[in-house]
Amino acid sequence: MEQRINVFEKGLAAMKSLYGVGGYLAKSSVEKPLLNLIYFRVSQINGCAYCLDMHSKDLRATGETEQRLYGLSAWRETPYFSEREQAALSWAESVTNLKEGNVSDEVYYLVRKQFSEEELIDLTLAVTTINTYNRINIAFRVIPGDYKPGQYK
Repeated sequence: MEQRINVFEKGLAAMKSLYGVGGYLAKSSVEKPLLNLIYFRVSQINGCAYCLDMHSKDLRATGETEQRLYGLSAWRETPYFSEREQAALSWAESVTNLKEGNVSDEVYYLVRKQFSEEELIDLTLAVTTINTYNRINIAFRVIPGDYKPGQYK
C-alpha cells in the first residue's frame, strides 16, 4: 500500500481544527482511558489500521490489558468491561453504525444512566471525531506502524 497524500503535512491547516477538538476532549470529564477505548473500538469498526496501531499503543502505555484489547470486538460476550464502559461502547457503536438512521432510545437510556448530559456530549464528540480521523486516514492510506505512544500530545 502506498500513501496517497501526507494529509498531516499538506493538510495541516485543515487538520488543526481537529487537533483543537482533540485538545478539548483530552481535558473533558470523560476519562482518558475510556476515550482511548472508544477510539480503538470505532477504529475496529471502520477498519482504520493507522488508528488501531495508535490507540492500541496508547492503551497499552496506560496499562490496558491484552485480554481486554483482544476481547474488545466481542465486548458484549466478555466480563471484562464495566457498566460505564459497556454503555460507552454501545453508544459509540450506535453513533458509528447509523444503519437504521438513528440511535435507538434503548441505547440512549442505557448511556444516560452512566453519563451526565455534558459527558454524553463529550463522548459523542469523541466518537464523531475518531470517525473523521478514520475516514481521513483510510482515504489517504496513511501508513501505520511508526506511531509512538503520546506522540501527538
